[in-house]
Amino acid sequence: MTVLPPSNFHADTRVAFHRTELGVILGLYGRMVAAGEWRDYGISCLRDAAIFSIFRRTAENPLYRVEKRPKLRMKQGQYAVVAIDGQVLKRGNDLTQVLRVLERKLIRSVD
Repeated sequence: MTVLPPSNFHADTRVAFHRTELGVILGLYGRMVAAGEWRDYGISCLRDAAIFSIFRRTAENPLYRVEKRPKLRMKQGQYAVVAIDGQVLKRGNDLTQVLRVLERKLIRSVD
């Protein structure tokens, strides 16, 4: 016997990051916090996107946003890193590859 929800039932259709995706993002975030680059983050789960916002200070606008938009999976890629000015720095379907654009910020020359 199959039980169907009532016709007026609206399932919560928000997009969210999976535990494995958050593990990858928070791994990078932890390294950048240890380097003194980042200090705070926020997560938004919206109807069409999940957004991980990265802040240098709590009261500022986010430096970067890591966005997950599943509807773009077959087109441009579901993951994107967006800068503070709205410029898309990297886009693709492999989150680790997309986040590499931010890892380059961690690598600095040592005198």
